[in-house]
This record gives sequence, C-alpha cells and structure tokens, in this order.
Amino acid sequence: MDDFLQVSTATETRDAGVRLAEGAVAARLAASAQVLGPVTSVFWHLGEQGTGEEFQVLLITTAARYAELERFLLAEHPWRNPQVIAVPVICGAKDYLEWLRRSVRDA
Repeated sequence: MDDFLQVSTATETRDAGVRLAEGAVAARLAASAQVLGPVTSVFWHLGEQGTGEEFQVLLITTAARYAELERFLLAEHPWRNPQVIAVPVICGAKDYLEWLRRSVRDA
C-alpha cells in the first residue's frame, strides 16, 4: 500500500487552500482534497514562537505523482516556505484506492 500518500500543507485563508486543492485536482496531481479549519497552529517563525489560525489542506495521491504535486504546491502556494509533507496510506478500501490510482493518471 505504500503507493498511496496523504499530503498536507496549510494556508492563511480558506480561499487560498481551496485554490491549491482545486488546482491540484484539476491537474490530476491529487485524486481529492479537503480544506479543514480554521485550526490553531503553534510554530517557530523568524526566531520567535508564534500562534496563528490556518486552514489545513489534505490531498490524496500516489507516490508516483508526489514530486509533481510537491512542485505544484511550492510554486502556487502564497507562502515562501510552506509546509508540504506526506505520510503513507497503509490501509484503505480496495475500490477507493483503485479509484484514487485511476484519478491521478496523466490525463
């Protein structure tokens, strides 16, 4: 099952998160995406601890499409150095995972 990944990033606004999600799905870099929030984030920035409200963007893709998805997120993200991380999907419904695989194939 290590062919599948859940990729996450965060944005300052819901609209920015939706734009990233829509762009990634339209380009078939992700089969689906969810924008959650607001969430409270606690972080280090410019040498100081900060707290802020963000919107989490979760995208589901395959390992084969990850590099392209990462490039897209970094290029289109409003922040200069955004979080972009991926975790493996270790289990999932067989039919869903097959749909996922078909959804991210090159158009």
